[in-house]
Amino acid sequence: MIRVAVVDDERLVRSGLRMILGTAPDIEMVADCGGAEAARTVLGCAADVVLLDIRMPDVDGLTVLRQLRAAPEPPAVAMLTTFDAQEYLTAALREGAAGFLLKDSDPEQLVRAVRTLAAGGSVLDPGVTRAVIGGYLTAEDQAAAARTVSGLTPRESQVLALLGEGLGNAPIAERMGLAPSTVKDHVRALLAKLGGINRVQAAIVADRAGLVAGAPRGTG
Repeated sequence: MIRVAVVDDERLVRSGLRMILGTAPDIEMVADCGGAEAARTVLGCAADVVLLDIRMPDVDGLTVLRQLRAAPEPPAVAMLTTFDAQEYLTAALREGAAGFLLKDSDPEQLVRAVRTLAAGGSVLDPGVTRAVIGGYLTAEDQAAAARTVSGLTPRESQVLALLGEGLGNAPIAERMGLAPSTVKDHVRALLAKLGGINRVQAAIVADRAGLVAGAPRGTG
């Protein structure tokens, strides 16, 4: 059972997400709260996945994200955002957010996203992907990413491409015909080789480097 917590200052949004996610047989809603009590509540209920509003009036979502990421066993955190909050996206990514979802995402997409996050994957709503990539990868970053990708082994490139699809370790293991534990080691080594980045950052690098099917290669 996937334990999920929702943090948003709007009670209506929390209620809506609780109703949507509560219909999934493998998801248990363990908490919903505003920003002021978020870190204490979420860590106290041992949530596996947190959907966190990126912009709240009482406590900033980025502050809550830092508090959660500082825990010994932090949950996977996806930021809930709107089209007018793009200035927060790059900061959230650098603070370790595991994904970005629009608040008006359809119910099936939200359920799939929670399952992906619980499995160690990353999620990027198509509506915010370009903004995240554009804000995170400067021209200098793009050049560095291109150099790094060119130095990867074929297996490392394959792992990075699958991370670019937002897959967790188990689906990657199935695609590659490897044990999940082996994939976990490959991913850990790859992220370290790429400069200690996280899975979402790796997915962005894969996208911009043209490793993801259908993704445009960055021009810098």
